[in-house]
Amino acid sequence: MSEAITRLPAISFLWPRMLWLLALVPVLALAYLWLDARRRRAAVHYPALKTVGFANRGVAGWRRHVSPVLILLALTALIVAISRPHALLVLPSRIETVMLVIDLSGSMRAKDVQPNRLRAAQQAAKGLLEAKPAGVSVGLVAMAGTSAVAQAPSRTKQDVATAIDRLQPQGGTALGNGLLIALTALRPEATEDAGRLMDGDASPLKKRGALGNPFGAAGLGQGASPGAGQGGGQNSADQEGAAAPGSYAAGAIVVFSDGESNAGPTAVQAAELAASYGVRVYTVGVGTTQGVVLSADGWSARVKLDEAVLKEVANTTGAEYFRLEDAARLKQVYRAINAKLTLGKTEQAEITALFAALGAVLAAGAALLSLWWFGRVM
Repeated sequence: MSEAITRLPAISFLWPRMLWLLALVPVLALAYLWLDARRRRAAVHYPALKTVGFANRGVAGWRRHVSPVLILLALTALIVAISRPHALLVLPSRIETVMLVIDLSGSMRAKDVQPNRLRAAQQAAKGLLEAKPAGVSVGLVAMAGTSAVAQAPSRTKQDVATAIDRLQPQGGTALGNGLLIALTALRPEATEDAGRLMDGDASPLKKRGALGNPFGAAGLGQGASPGAGQGGGQNSADQEGAAAPGSYAAGAIVVFSDGESNAGPTAVQAAELAASYGVRVYTVGVGTTQGVVLSADGWSARVKLDEAVLKEVANTTGAEYFRLEDAARLKQVYRAINAKLTLGKTEQAEITALFAALGAVLAAGAALLSLWWFGRVM
């Protein structure tokens, strides 16, 4: 029961003093009961009133109380409405573009997930593509030692699916570069900052106040709220024009990777820059933490899923991390991601109109029922 209560929207009031008017409701209820009792006593003491139909209305039983009760409920709703209630609601997202980033490094050939990491990532990406909301464009970035846009954002599912199927394993891993390429495709105004970061210049992070975890030492996963940094860090970011992490509602990035990287800027640096532009980066870990020994071209190495990096990328940008262990969980993963993309952030929304409409409906219902049963409005 307590869990169900916690899911209810938290309601606050812009004009809470108006709620004192609710004290009128029980007063009016008592006045109605007093008048009804007086009317019944009058009908008993003055039988002649039956000739004018006064007492006949008393035999209606419970029906004669319905309209007054509805009026009292309508008054209650209208008083709440003029108090201007606000509620914390999860509003539909205005998301327009999703950039998929798929890791093509050699470690993605490992078979600790079936049929292998890359194939599982491709299947998950295509599942997400099929479940995308109508009107959302999807683009694709192929990420290995170098990264490039394999498919510009398109609303045509077949174009993107074909581009996903064409992906093949390559050498090297530059996860940070892949994230930056996706960021510039999503937000072209980030191109200059991303280019400098790819060249090894960290000044864009300092300029936009993006160094360190934007959520402070606690991190998003430990209860910190987006945009709640420590000390003056957040104010500094605001002064430099940095957006709050996760505030960009028109697009998001989804990364399918095992988290390993050996070239370019770090994934966390790229995530910090994305966070400064308000872009969320959802990460999907492909592989197992135990890993497997992968042999190719005369070398052997154990390749593991680096969950720590992928979780930090997601937390830094106000997004979420998902783990993909095997093909059987593909549907569960892309449904969860799609749900996150479809729903926007929790925001305070005024719900005055809801209570005003409820009051109007109750008042109209009271009038119509009274007219139907007794031939008068009240």
